[in-house]
Amino acid sequence: MSSSASSVVNGGISYWYADDGLPAVREPLPGDTSADVVIVGGGYTGLWTAYYLKKAAPFLRIIVLEQKFCGYGASGRNGGWLYNGIAGRDRYAKLRGHEAAVRLQKAMNDTVAEVIAVAGAEGIDADIHQGGVLEVATTPAQLARLRAFHAHELSYGEKDRELYGARETAERIRVADAVGSAWTPHGARLHPVKLVKGLADTVEALGVTIHESTPVTEIRPRHAITPYGTVRASYVLRCTEGFTASLKGQKRTWLPMNSSMIATEPLTEEQWATIGWDGRETLGDMAHAYMYAQRTADGRIALGGRGVPYRFGSRTDNDGRTQEATIEALREILSRFFPSLAGLRVAYAWSGVLGVPRDWCATVTLDRATGLGWAGGYVGSGVATANLAARTLRDLVQQDSGQSGRTELTDLPWVDHQVRKWEPEPFRWLGVHGMYATYRTADQRERLRPGTGSSRLAKIADRVAGRH
Repeated sequence: MSSSASSVVNGGISYWYADDGLPAVREPLPGDTSADVVIVGGGYTGLWTAYYLKKAAPFLRIIVLEQKFCGYGASGRNGGWLYNGIAGRDRYAKLRGHEAAVRLQKAMNDTVAEVIAVAGAEGIDADIHQGGVLEVATTPAQLARLRAFHAHELSYGEKDRELYGARETAERIRVADAVGSAWTPHGARLHPVKLVKGLADTVEALGVTIHESTPVTEIRPRHAITPYGTVRASYVLRCTEGFTASLKGQKRTWLPMNSSMIATEPLTEEQWATIGWDGRETLGDMAHAYMYAQRTADGRIALGGRGVPYRFGSRTDNDGRTQEATIEALREILSRFFPSLAGLRVAYAWSGVLGVPRDWCATVTLDRATGLGWAGGYVGSGVATANLAARTLRDLVQQDSGQSGRTELTDLPWVDHQVRKWEPEPFRWLGVHGMYATYRTADQRERLRPGTGSSRLAKIADRVAGRH
């Protein structure tokens, strides 16, 4: 697939911002102040939390502090997958019982519909199209994993999902060498930046104060400390996901995992006709180093995967610039999936970080003794999970303040889950890079040596990572 490096718009935060424009940045914190709730982080988690708290208790004084501008992080760079996956569900089944995990899965299924409903009610046009999620298998080993995955999802109560063979898969999307797929209706494509901009405007209209260009350097009980002043509040909620390591004392809490994306130039009607994709499903695969893609509202393919997975010392990038080797790797996936699109130009490339806990489990917590709360560790499934986390934080704050009692959300098994920290450097860097190198090697072996069993290398990498 031909495309010169100089023709690719590399960085600039993301294609989504190139398409919709950078926002006008709100005023920074003017000095010391107080509030009932201060939310650190202006991404999906922080904005949804502000939204639900303000709707539930309009009298609350809520301040959101954001280091750059709302949606600068993963909320403005992700693949636009609103879907029902949640990190850590199987571990929660082991820790808290299968039925508790079934309740968590049902809550995630309902969350997809919740986001769509609220966006509609608030007039947020985020190019949402609910075509579901199609995950394809292109090797015998992937097909075996796909069938096991499908059966596993059924065991968690998702009865409306479907399993397809090669012909039925091609009727949806013609992926080269696809031998099967699984589809769930609990998924939608969206434009991440349009959603985050709409959320920020909506919460501001409700009376929430948002201060941008205001980095929080330290969080203490009832204090959020910035270079411009300190906000004192009964509740301080940390919603910083992949940027958590930048806070004092949080360097090893969640690992900032790097994920990269490309977006093509718009396809012609003839090109779309060769590959199908009329249902506009979000598209994934069953590789160990998996990919994710969507058909954008303006007719492009946006496709992502892991490039350079982690930067030494938990560093994060500034503008999303992506290494040429990563762009080439993603371009190769696109070409392998859709050979008929050879020659299609890659127009944009970008990267961002997502939060990964040591046990790969998303969590929501409120420490009632200190008023400190947090949510995150979504491991790449944050577009929908952030909404469920926000509603759960709302219920925990209302429960703690005496405005309500326990709810179905506060009883979900991810609430108050504790996890150990990541290893210090250089072990952290060596482990993550070794893990993804092993996954890529395992995928290559499965393509070159067809068989129905997953590569033993991938199983070793899973054990080292602590994913199982």
